[in-house]
Amino acid sequence: SYKPIVEFIDAQFEAYLQEELKIKRVLHNYHDTRIHACLYFIAPTGHSLKSLDLVTMKKLDSKVNIIPIIAKSDAISKSELTKFKIKITSELVSNGVQIYQFPTDDESVAEINGTMNAHLPFAVIGSTEELKIGNKIMKARQYPWGTVQVENEAHCDFVKLREMLIHVNMEDLREQTHTRHYELYRRCKLEEMGFKDTDPDSKPFSLQETYEAKRNEFLGELQKKEEAMRQMFVQRVKEKEAELKEAEKEV
Repeated sequence: SYKPIVEFIDAQFEAYLQEELKIKRVLHNYHDTRIHACLYFIAPTGHSLKSLDLVTMKKLDSKVNIIPIIAKSDAISKSELTKFKIKITSELVSNGVQIYQFPTDDESVAEINGTMNAHLPFAVIGSTEELKIGNKIMKARQYPWGTVQVENEAHCDFVKLREMLIHVNMEDLREQTHTRHYELYRRCKLEEMGFKDTDPDSKPFSLQETYEAKRNEFLGELQKKEEAMRQMFVQRVKEKEAELKEAEKEV
């Protein structure tokens, strides 16, 4: 189920929002735990995405930067892998799933990011084994028919993925998290709390005015409850006095 993932991402947004709403904020020293990238691993079926994958990614795409990845890509042939990538991309588009696209508006990274966008979804393999290949020790998987190297770009896209995430686009991932996903969460939460950018006449007003209005509304409700409790107490006292007078008459 996607719910635990959504709840965890929202919990990180909520923690940041609570820090942001403090009177004395220390955001420059705040340990930001917001999630900047979701590596969504897809089973190498070679056919199509599962319904669960589509539903999950659709629920996540407004909350986190999704980067789809084909896992265990050595389980299918190169030709099948190429067709599978095209199929996945087509299904994501037709189902309206917004995945993270490497930005091409910055000239310094436009060329490499444009090229890497064409490689999505990345196909990777993993291994805990270290084998000696030539004069180097590297992560690889040993099969009867040969060796698959994790960091060999002819074998899988692991190096491309690492380069794109850590060296080229880390800051953009953070920026997208803050300006897109967190802002959406923040706006929805503040609207739930009654904060809006405009009054009923579509005139802008400040956060302070909104706070004062909500505070006065709360105090008004509190006074009503206090008055209701006071009236109830007075009524009970009168009833008790009446009962005592009746008891005295009987005596």
